[in-house]
Amino acid sequence: MGISVVPSAVALGLFDGVHLGHRRVLELVSAQSAGGLRPCVFTFETESVGVKHETALDYLYPSAQKCRILKACGMERIYHPPFAEVCDLTGEEFVREILLKRFAAAYVCCGRDFRFGQHASCNAEDLQRFGAHYGFAVELAEDVTLDGQHVSSTRIRKHLLQGDMTAANALLGAPYTIEQEVVHGAQLGRTIGFPTLNQVFAEGQLVPKFGVYASKTCVDGVDYPSLTNIGMKPTVQYDGLPLAETYVIGYAGDLYGKVVPVSLLRFLRPEQKFASVEELTAQMQRDLASCR
Repeated sequence: MGISVVPSAVALGLFDGVHLGHRRVLELVSAQSAGGLRPCVFTFETESVGVKHETALDYLYPSAQKCRILKACGMERIYHPPFAEVCDLTGEEFVREILLKRFAAAYVCCGRDFRFGQHASCNAEDLQRFGAHYGFAVELAEDVTLDGQHVSSTRIRKHLLQGDMTAANALLGAPYTIEQEVVHGAQLGRTIGFPTLNQVFAEGQLVPKFGVYASKTCVDGVDYPSLTNIGMKPTVQYDGLPLAETYVIGYAGDLYGKVVPVSLLRFLRPEQKFASVEELTAQMQRDLASCR
């Protein structure tokens, strides 16, 4: 493992979705830069964590997107190895090899429910004990609540599966955003005057409730109002994975191959099947009116 000679402040956690609770940890770590510490994060490669606390886990954001959010929160260095690379380390080995050798940690922050070490055998209190022994400070971030309930990725997943974007976005502290490469579709939308950009959800990624959403699409730093349909398309190239199709209002251009952020703002209606192209076109016009 690489050795760091720069004293660091390190945030610890899975940071799935980077919600308000995670942002509190990141704020505490970022604040340590005023004392000369380098803000850093230890997390896992999102796609490598299929189970959390013995529960199957559909992740919210892919690793690349999560890292972009962490950097936007002021983190200068992010170490996110696959889970299998470090899961066999004991708690003390994790402290020595990751926190001390890789980060030269002088300050460490995590949530009170943070666990580490082989079989998640160590908890936040054990981390404080290791900190006292090895000479780094440990701060446990207080739980963040919203509407009297603990902010958690579990709550966010529930709201996304229900299409409740207001609640999900409030817990995230930012709009839920799809950030995938734009791929070629069947191009039916072009034939009816509604060309769409197509983004495929990754395998293992949580998919919000199927249906049509009012959304916001950022192209080259400019936000455009948009409509997004999430659902399944019987197209071989998608390998049976769900797809987000977004009609960007007021934009015309080629976005194929680009990673375009599409933020879901409000659920408009469930996914429907139409008997004709004319019915689909009429419904799209109604969706546009509702979006506006």
